[in-house]
Amino acid sequence: MTDTAAGSRVELSIADEIATITFNRPEVRNAIDDAMRSEFQATLDRVANDDGVRAVVLTGKGSAFCAGGDIAGMQKRLSAPPGDVAFTGWTRQRRLHHGVSLLHNLPKPTIAAVNGPAAGLGCDLALCCDFIIAAEAAVFTMSFILRGLVPDGGGMYFLPRRVGLARAKELIFTGRRVDAKEALAIGLADRVTAASTLLSEAQAWARELGRGSPAALALSKSILDQTYELTADQALALGREAQAICYTTSEHQAAVAAFLDKSKRPR
Repeated sequence: MTDTAAGSRVELSIADEIATITFNRPEVRNAIDDAMRSEFQATLDRVANDDGVRAVVLTGKGSAFCAGGDIAGMQKRLSAPPGDVAFTGWTRQRRLHHGVSLLHNLPKPTIAAVNGPAAGLGCDLALCCDFIIAAEAAVFTMSFILRGLVPDGGGMYFLPRRVGLARAKELIFTGRRVDAKEALAIGLADRVTAASTLLSEAQAWARELGRGSPAALALSKSILDQTYELTADQALALGREAQAICYTTSEHQAAVAAFLDKSKRPR
């Protein structure tokens, strides 16, 4: 099922319980403007609340995954009256970070299928996902420094957790390009495949990841995403609460009943 209005900057298709979200501005390498950001956030809200979606794949239309923030939007921001630049920027950042939080906190497994260049905010959004599978032609770059900016889409939080602090500093300070082979070697990407099979492999992986109990997946993800900030006691406490919830789910009860039925069969 495809649910995309004509002219949409973000496409959504759902098949076999997998939602595929596609950035759809190939003429500007899927650069994100205000309208596209709003559509993306609305799409994330929809799949988060759709019980028929078990996992999500994020990709880009055309030759690029996402070139980052739209330069025209940057020009518009800079043309604001001097007294409004800072507050206007703060307001835009709040809207951006709402979308980043929606993606990061989605209670379902997420995979970025990076089909081409992922630059700046595009790289940040890939890093927001639980997993990254890259086409052989994919390129990652934390290009903010080249625009006199800092990573504002979560990269300063997510990148060190993937590649380590020193490597993250080097990639952010230089803004250099990282090809798919290096991305896999340093842990920036989890898998690399041919462009022709990228989407099908990402969707198959998503089906595998989303096969388990939705409640157990959502609760596990919410705790794992906090692990680096928690003490062992705090993580155990959250685990206790999550397990108590799992005890009540139909998936757990059905699994126990099925196991007991098998154990009663003659050997």
